[in-house]
Amino acid sequence: MSFTEPRFELSERPLDGRTTVISVAGELHVSTAPEFSRRLQECIADGKTAVVLDLTDVAFIDSTGLSVLLNALRRVTRRGGRMALVCTNPTVLRLFEITKLDTTFDIQPSLDAALERVRAGQPSADGSDDGAP
Repeated sequence: MSFTEPRFELSERPLDGRTTVISVAGELHVSTAPEFSRRLQECIADGKTAVVLDLTDVAFIDSTGLSVLLNALRRVTRRGGRMALVCTNPTVLRLFEITKLDTTFDIQPSLDAALERVRAGQPSADGSDDGAP
């Protein structure tokens, strides 16, 4: 019996020196998590402190995938940054609810909402604070 390779696609779109959007499609689990983890580590090491993970096209996440997400959140937070997830798939959203990680992650329904969340309180390119007064 042979298994087909899981569908997994990853793309990164840097928006400025500290903001990036990483889009993931397919399945995020034990066989795809190492590449996902490596890419997240690289972007955070490159100074990205406003990170949006677009999980709109993710169909499945296992415990290994959740662990990668938690580790990335910890690394971004330690650098004084913010991370938000874009998630609309009811099955994936239910996973976050069941594991109570919906209170740990900033989960947003759209890319624009997630970008607004990660940029809140971050200094703008001219050095001013674009967060709430």
